[in-house]
Amino acid sequence: MASEKLNMIEQFKNLDILKVDRRTFLKAVAALGATSFVSLYGNQLADALAAFPETKVVWLHGAECTGCSESALNGSSPEFADALSELNITLAYHETLLAQQGIFVDDKLVGTSDLNGEILLEELVKEGGYILVVEGSIGNGPDGTGKINMIGKHTFKDIYAKAAKNAAAVIALGTCATYGGITVTDCDTKKYCDFMGVNQTENKKGGMNKVLGIDKPVINLPGCPAHPDWFFLTVAAVLLGKIDLNNLKGILDDDGRPMVFYPPNSTLHDNCPRRGFYDRGVLDERFAEGGCLWKVGCKAPYVHADCALRKWNNGTSVCMQAGGPCIACVEPIFPNGSMPYYVERESAGVLFGVNIGTVAALAIGAAVTAAAVHAVRRVNKEK
Repeated sequence: MASEKLNMIEQFKNLDILKVDRRTFLKAVAALGATSFVSLYGNQLADALAAFPETKVVWLHGAECTGCSESALNGSSPEFADALSELNITLAYHETLLAQQGIFVDDKLVGTSDLNGEILLEELVKEGGYILVVEGSIGNGPDGTGKINMIGKHTFKDIYAKAAKNAAAVIALGTCATYGGITVTDCDTKKYCDFMGVNQTENKKGGMNKVLGIDKPVINLPGCPAHPDWFFLTVAAVLLGKIDLNNLKGILDDDGRPMVFYPPNSTLHDNCPRRGFYDRGVLDERFAEGGCLWKVGCKAPYVHADCALRKWNNGTSVCMQAGGPCIACVEPIFPNGSMPYYVERESAGVLFGVNIGTVAALAIGAAVTAAAVHAVRRVNKEK
């Protein structure tokens, strides 16, 4: 794997990244990851973006755990603050990272945007032209009021509506913002909460934008949480014109994800660090046995994401490498279609739109083949 990375760096190191076509640019982004990409092209990016006017980002939080913000803050080479500086981005509004703010500060009434977050957001929305980042789902319930999800005296539904209408584009960051994520888990209160993604909810197109009649370019970056590379490299590509917000066809897949990070023609399983065990039919029955995690619920054969190549924590590891089966957190059917997480799901292929026979055909191990035959029978019955 290390030699492959060195070969990729060698292949791309002499590019004039600002003059190459869009396809080559995105290929370099996908192959190198943020650390190598910035190392090779940091000076070119800085020089190019210095000539651009600053880009303002308004970052809103709906129903979520702030995990995607934490993931972005954990990015390295470049770190979060350095990435903003190198991309000439002003993080104009981010509720978690804003300095001291509120209607009252130090027991004094505040009536300016310097310290009052509500006034700041109003001024930014009025000015418009920013990139809107949405982290977390948007509550529509109960009965279309949006009151399930309140921030102060405002519903998040109303806050999103105002901010989205004046945005240049929307980035839905994380699976809650893209498809509803954890907030659409099947339960007795689901219909009353009615949480939605920005323009899609689970496998249903439309989402909150359809409810509100908003027509803006939307880029979905799912993940629980989303990888910092996916966010920063997408923004860089947009700012440099390598992703045309007015023509996203050919850039995004059917679920609104950049194909460069969520490749439709390959799965996480293809590059899993435990793939060799799968091919030999070494399937763990329990955790921590060291083999393939298929039988303890791994969904990697159905998942389209580059996690296994990009890895996490500055390229250190990935879920399966650390002993945790993939739970398909980047897919629209997460979490309901992934449950139970740690139990082999022979019918999972139907939910993901993949026949398990195509997965099983890759294996040469006798144990895997036997399991696959049984699984194909189960899938055919359930069809």
